[in-house]
Amino acid sequence: MIFNKRITIGTACFFYMLFFSLTIFAQQPADYVNPFIGTSNYGATFPGPIAPRGMASVSPFNVAGSQNLPLEKDSRWLSNPYVNENKFLTGFSQVNLSGVGCPELGVILLMPTTGTVETNHLKYGSTYRNEVARAGYYSTNIDKYNVKAEFTASKRVGVSRLTFPKGQSNILLNLGLGLTNEEGAMVKIVSSTEIEGIRSVGSFCYNSPEAAYPIYFVAKFSKPADQFGVWKKPSKYSGVEAQWMNYNGKTRMMDNTTKMVVGDSIGTYFTYKFEKTETVEVKIGVSYVSIENARENLEKETGNKSFDAVYDETYKQWNDVLSKISVEGGSKEDKIIFYTALYHTLIHPNTLNDFNGEYPEIKTGKIGKTTGTRYTVFSLWDTYRNLHQLMSLTYPEQQSNMVKSMLEMYDENGWLPKWELNSTETFTMVGDPASIVIADTYLKGIRDFDVQKAYRAMLKGADQIEDNPLRPGLQDYIEKGFLTTKDRGPVSTTQEYNASDYSISLLAKALGKKEDYLRFKNRSLSYRKLFDKNLKLLRPRTSDEKWYEPFDPASGANFEENVGFIEGNAWQYAFMVPHDMKGLIKLMGGDKPFANQLQKVFDIKQFDMANEPDIAYPFLFNYIKDDEWKSQELVKKLVKEYFQNKPDGLPGNDDTGTMSAWLVYAMMGIYPISPGDPVYTITTPMFDKITIQLDSKYYKNKSIVIEREVNNDGKIKKIQLNGKTHDSFFISHDALVNGTTLKVIQN
Repeated sequence: MIFNKRITIGTACFFYMLFFSLTIFAQQPADYVNPFIGTSNYGATFPGPIAPRGMASVSPFNVAGSQNLPLEKDSRWLSNPYVNENKFLTGFSQVNLSGVGCPELGVILLMPTTGTVETNHLKYGSTYRNEVARAGYYSTNIDKYNVKAEFTASKRVGVSRLTFPKGQSNILLNLGLGLTNEEGAMVKIVSSTEIEGIRSVGSFCYNSPEAAYPIYFVAKFSKPADQFGVWKKPSKYSGVEAQWMNYNGKTRMMDNTTKMVVGDSIGTYFTYKFEKTETVEVKIGVSYVSIENARENLEKETGNKSFDAVYDETYKQWNDVLSKISVEGGSKEDKIIFYTALYHTLIHPNTLNDFNGEYPEIKTGKIGKTTGTRYTVFSLWDTYRNLHQLMSLTYPEQQSNMVKSMLEMYDENGWLPKWELNSTETFTMVGDPASIVIADTYLKGIRDFDVQKAYRAMLKGADQIEDNPLRPGLQDYIEKGFLTTKDRGPVSTTQEYNASDYSISLLAKALGKKEDYLRFKNRSLSYRKLFDKNLKLLRPRTSDEKWYEPFDPASGANFEENVGFIEGNAWQYAFMVPHDMKGLIKLMGGDKPFANQLQKVFDIKQFDMANEPDIAYPFLFNYIKDDEWKSQELVKKLVKEYFQNKPDGLPGNDDTGTMSAWLVYAMMGIYPISPGDPVYTITTPMFDKITIQLDSKYYKNKSIVIEREVNNDGKIKKIQLNGKTHDSFFISHDALVNGTTLKVIQN
């Protein structure tokens, strides 16, 4: 009995230890993130660290150098600091954008070197190897100098850990290099362990110089330098220089109490004489308000914390936000592409305000202050289609703060944002997308913002004809129902205005404004005047309302210029009226002609997975009874073809997370088919079980579970909601979040 008791206790202890070990070492959602996905094939992501919604981010900068196309020849050909195929490193930029189509930021470049100080990036640049990237961490070995460079980041601070060999070692901070090479910078050496400065940025999509704005920084080093200095192109510069600088019409006098340089191609160097292998940690705090705020951001967020401590905190933050959706079943590769996509949706919109709440207001030149989060980088032409819907479902408090940020911009600027970047309005792309996002948010039950102010702002954009930066060509749109060929992309712009008007009509209805509801609903259907019944396509009309000739439906593919459309052609815009799909089916002659025309888009290879106008197309067969299986097959096929665990594993530009949001929804088996409408369409989940944690502040249930029951992975046979048959391939947002289990049963 004693012997058996010992075995029982020992066995129990063994299994307890085994369970404990498995629990400790089990992969967490953050462990599946592969930041290299999207760093090729124009995905425009970067592999370096950033905290969720972070202001600061660190990226290897490899798009300028003798082995790549130098930025000096053409600064516009790339929109991000890193391309996976390139192998010539010229530093690590501290502020970057993810998945955008135009170059901007990629500035404040830190570069470790050894030997004699060299300040020309084409000479001090190096190849590199052994790259490691995961959520909140990046490292590489720099070949020329035998230096290991590691990076992490808090929300507003980039943190570097540089391991140098014995001998002379240098840390360069280059302010002359960036993605667009805007002119104007200042850097000052405060002490042997601290640098402060300013860099001018603001040329996104080749905006005019008037759009420039400053980014401020403070860098602190864990070891005092033996020597330090500043340089001004082309050689080192020593001494003190005080000059006048101008940002946004505001003149600033730079201090001259210590070594400082002002100009275009400038930088600093810190030099060490090491007797053995040594490590130096560098913390760089950034701010869009002031040097003082950058220093406070650094102190408050990282203080005396070690590199490892900062990384541990950021990793935990990533794991917490990614754990809002848990998945079971599926392969490891499935989990990698899913969680990396979710990771990419949590980068932009990102934080603009400093630790103390201050941020630069848009247009006013004043400094505002928030007790919440002021968000920035609203690529709304892209993100109104699916990303904000994902935020409302899974991160509703973030989405609420994003809407509040938009309304603050309206207070400051007089207009809702269109494509806002760091409190500048770039007016990139067409349409009035903020109205769609706000209406969609409200109709999903997120209502802790001033909806009356939001409604007034939406009406201003929709109705004010004179001096309206959101809706050029509005007079023709109101009088004729469409824009004409004298305007940019008249067909697609008309469709964008239609989509916004439909969302306004939905919000008007919810607010009890019946006349506005009917007015805007009718306006949302005006695309029908551009429908050519012979071609079963939309086509442009001239100012005298005649069809534009000659008309080639395929013209405009692959971002080529054409008369009727923006970033697409007639095929890629033919079905971009998700709010009136029944009306479009009728225009095309019924279910069968509609389905045939939709199938033709794929058969003649006019479907473009890499851009927004047609990304909902694969789900549209759900509108045709008995053709729903086509959506199920198409979505699975596109996921497999375009989203993979490799650098070119995105179909193209991630568009600040829009393509990634498409994947997250596709793999969960639901999709927000009509922006503004609180409804999802259903396809096949790609995991056995998906659990979405719901925020109790906005939703009464703790979670919603999506399950699949697979038998030979065939067509969907039955859909159940809470154990009862759900006779539709569509489900309302309320029914989803107030349910407990959505189950998809396949043949």
